[in-house]
Amino acid sequence: MRHILIINPTAGKHSSAAMLMEKARRLREERGIDCSCILTRSAGHAMETVRSIAREGEPVRFYACGGDGTVNEVANGVIGLPNAAMTCVPVGTGNDFLKNFGPEALPRFLDLEQLCDGPQFPLDAIDCNGRCCLTIACSGIDAQIADSVHRYSGGPLLSGRGSYLASVAVNFLFRGIGHHWTVTLDDEVVEGDFALVSMCNGRYYGGGSTPVPQARMDDGVLETILIKKVSRLTFARLFPAYSAGEAASLPNIARVVTARTVRIQSAGEDIVTCLDGESLRSRDVTLRLAEGKVQFFAPPGCDPNATAR
Repeated sequence: MRHILIINPTAGKHSSAAMLMEKARRLREERGIDCSCILTRSAGHAMETVRSIAREGEPVRFYACGGDGTVNEVANGVIGLPNAAMTCVPVGTGNDFLKNFGPEALPRFLDLEQLCDGPQFPLDAIDCNGRCCLTIACSGIDAQIADSVHRYSGGPLLSGRGSYLASVAVNFLFRGIGHHWTVTLDDEVVEGDFALVSMCNGRYYGGGSTPVPQARMDDGVLETILIKKVSRLTFARLFPAYSAGEAASLPNIARVVTARTVRIQSAGEDIVTCLDGESLRSRDVTLRLAEGKVQFFAPPGCDPNATAR
């Protein structure tokens, strides 16, 4: 079996490429594992490279070395291919995906000795206009925040959570919170003004927000939370409850459904949708459970539903 590290050399505050290449060398020389490294060159390169290698048909394990964006690209490369599995080596600025495994899991995913022999299991994914998403596909104010958060992540004074909060402040003060959309939940059509519509397979995004804490990553069920348009003052007052997964305390503005297909349409401006932090723009967004599974491997004992309520 081949083991391939897909390394984003620009991930994180400082490049981890040299450290990861040294770990790969040790696996080759000390354990005789067929382990190699590929450095990504641009957006989309990881997905294209992984897909091309996986389609050769040989058993292969990919290590997404970066943040949530790298994880997303590698997932899009392996989804639906039974010979290809992936994992995550968290060396990026944002690592919301790994929060699903619990706080004690992150350092274990940095240990390639544990990862290379780890058990494998299937994860669900969200299909959004043909692209897959492992954790949360969000449209609206939260997507606008995620879309601009990278502008603040390069500063030395801001952590991943700090960058997110800075983006919240900018979008809250200077951009509109509401959008007029037609949202179709299976056969139910709802037209109105929405602050956000987020479909959840995992539980974390935005530096640690958990809008649907009961979401499980392998049960074939996707929870979607809809928030009506509110004033800036109301948004500021209720956002902590939304972020903590307390939508039930907001019955007049929040709704959680388990529709199999969610379609969001805009007659005016583009809808900004973020998939694991990666943005796309369209006036017609369709979200559903992906047909294929993402084969994932992890250190022994690590559970993607460890923090599910």
